[in-house]
Amino acid sequence: MVQEVYIIDDDDSSIVIFRELFKNDDEFKFISVKSNEIDIALKNIPALIVINEDAIDRDVVELCRKIRKDEDNTITPVIVVSSKSSRDHRIKILQESIEYFIKKPVDEQYLYYTVKNLNRLLSINRRISPLTGLPGNVQIHAELKKRISKNEPFSVLYLDLDNFKAYNDVYGFLKGDQIIEFTAETIINSIHNNENVEGAFIGHIGGDDFVAIVPETNCEKLCQSILAYFDKYVGRYFTEADLEKGYIEVANRRGIIEQFPLTSLSIGVVVADKGRFHNILEIGEIGAQVKHAAKSVMGSSYAVDRRK
Repeated sequence: MVQEVYIIDDDDSSIVIFRELFKNDDEFKFISVKSNEIDIALKNIPALIVINEDAIDRDVVELCRKIRKDEDNTITPVIVVSSKSSRDHRIKILQESIEYFIKKPVDEQYLYYTVKNLNRLLSINRRISPLTGLPGNVQIHAELKKRISKNEPFSVLYLDLDNFKAYNDVYGFLKGDQIIEFTAETIINSIHNNENVEGAFIGHIGGDDFVAIVPETNCEKLCQSILAYFDKYVGRYFTEADLEKGYIEVANRRGIIEQFPLTSLSIGVVVADKGRFHNILEIGEIGAQVKHAAKSVMGSSYAVDRRK
């Protein structure tokens, strides 16, 4: 995937340097942006922004502040390159949550590897769910492989929401994100408050699907704790009218109104006794089966697979 890097200067003096410096790196595309065009540029959400302070006609601190206040670019990394290297000036820039200040004259190799390494860090961070802050599939798979290789017993909890699509259709994606965040908080709090699952791993597979890996083969109390907390507080995400009815109404593709139960949580537990599994695919197959069993029960529920 090509990463677009915006070079902010008003005289195009920097773009030539960057294109030459990265001429053998196909992963980057450098785009020159005038400082008075920053509003238009920010709508495209670049991977990285580099500001050549010496080549812009506006206050760099104000420009950095503007970038950080842009809703879509609050986490876009920014590098400021400048000959104004007084300590107070550098601190003012860094106070605007700017990642790097590079003093001129610039060592080209230093600049090259700063951009490369920052991009590597971004690639790693993209594996983290931006919504919940939990690790994604890459880390989940790595954790499962590590547990299998240790040849120690553990359990895998597969968790997801019931009737989540219907909820999104009625309440919208923003409310849907809120209930996903609440689900993540429910899992995290319930596991961290349980003394028997020290060393647990919690991941966000995507959407409304989560996984928890715990060094415990008797997880029934943990599942009950998670579901009790979820059911106690999930009502905050519904209107009083829907809570009173006990269901939500959604029009299907033919325009016919259908009724769906309020969102609940299902947990499928795979008990990985010592030596039971040899790879993560085996765990995933059993996990899908046991989660399906949990979802076949109305309301929040869990099912445990203990087959040897």
